[in-house]
Amino acid sequence: MDLGLKVLLGYLLGSVVGSLVVGRLKGGVDIRRMGSGNAGATNALRTQGPAFAIVVIIIDIAKGWLAAGWLPGLKLPGVPVSAPELALWLPAVCGFASIIGHCFPVWHGFRGGKGVATLVGAFAGLDPWLLLPLFATWLAVVMVSGFVGLASVVAALALPVYLLIRDGAVMSAALAFALGCAVLVLFTHRGNVRRMRAGSEPRARRLWLFGRGGA
Repeated sequence: MDLGLKVLLGYLLGSVVGSLVVGRLKGGVDIRRMGSGNAGATNALRTQGPAFAIVVIIIDIAKGWLAAGWLPGLKLPGVPVSAPELALWLPAVCGFASIIGHCFPVWHGFRGGKGVATLVGAFAGLDPWLLLPLFATWLAVVMVSGFVGLASVVAALALPVYLLIRDGAVMSAALAFALGCAVLVLFTHRGNVRRMRAGSEPRARRLWLFGRGGA
């Protein structure tokens, strides 16, 4: 009961999509009708500017952190706590539920973002040290390729590999979470992959080493 309720709460928390909340407060702006049509921070930056995007990122990271770092320890009135073996999985499961909520939010017609900012928050709640290889991989790929989407996919795929190297072939909660996130990020970025193959995906020229001075 405790596990199921907290997973549901994690999903509902994740369904509070930062860009759509801020857009409504700003007078009904829906960035899903602008730019790439995605409700994430990158499209928010491109269509609404840095101030809007920063608030969006803070909201989306915070809910992932709350789901993985705070929600598992919350005592629900009248609900028995989970058995110790299940409690070990609660942070990972609640964190993943929040990412699912961000991608498919019940409050916003199941049309959300791609989950990367919420993933970062969830990893911070699980194990902040995992942010180091995540960010290092993301930055290296975006500087070499210029593609934010590709960097997000490669960084998500790199985390399970890092955990296997660090911890060995043990199906821990962290490894299961990382594997689930890698599959989900690859799925949510399938449009980016198609555009990269077609040559129509925009590059982050301020971060792209080979694009300095380009148009």
